[in-house]
Amino acid sequence: MSYAYLFKYIVIGDSGVGKSCLLQQLTDKRFQPVQDPTIDVEPDVFGTRMITVDNKPIKLQIWDTPGAERFRSITRSYYDEVAGALLVYDITRRETFNHLASWLEDVMNFAIKGMITITLVGNKCDLSERRAVSYAEGEKFAKEHGLIFMETSAKTAQNAEEAFVKTAGAICKKIQDGLFDEPEPRGIKVGYAGARASSSQGGYYYH
Repeated sequence: MSYAYLFKYIVIGDSGVGKSCLLQQLTDKRFQPVQDPTIDVEPDVFGTRMITVDNKPIKLQIWDTPGAERFRSITRSYYDEVAGALLVYDITRRETFNHLASWLEDVMNFAIKGMITITLVGNKCDLSERRAVSYAEGEKFAKEHGLIFMETSAKTAQNAEEAFVKTAGAICKKIQDGLFDEPEPRGIKVGYAGARASSSQGGYYYH
């Protein structure tokens, strides 16, 4: 299927916050409650999905990443190759929120300045009775650091797609506003000129 742009994403955050589950909801529309921990990042291990933004077909190529500290050096090597990042924490585990500053510092240090669009994602909002981080805290952190913010549930699919789509919308706006110096910045590939969305299910395309 043709696309106007291909955007490369990375999903980052502590182990167990639901990164793989969010990606699975996007690509397969299902939730698998028991997930083996992600233990590596490889160029050929990713999820893909076609979406539409402003009537343009956009292909997302998304790398899942391990959250364990021992794999951080591997994850860092991908920051300058992506246009978008989802920074995920678990609203029921305060420590995953406390570690956000460290993850964000890595992105700022290793990504090309101004090239990456980051969405902060508070996952597992279906477990509100076990909430350890308020919505207001997440929103405040995002505003302080210039991030997009939303809470999601990989289990119920609440905002799971929207987190990826909203990130793509912000990248498209940067392109339209001429904020990139190159026609094909890192993490962005221009597809067929004049590609248009021809059919969709609820506004999204499926691979």
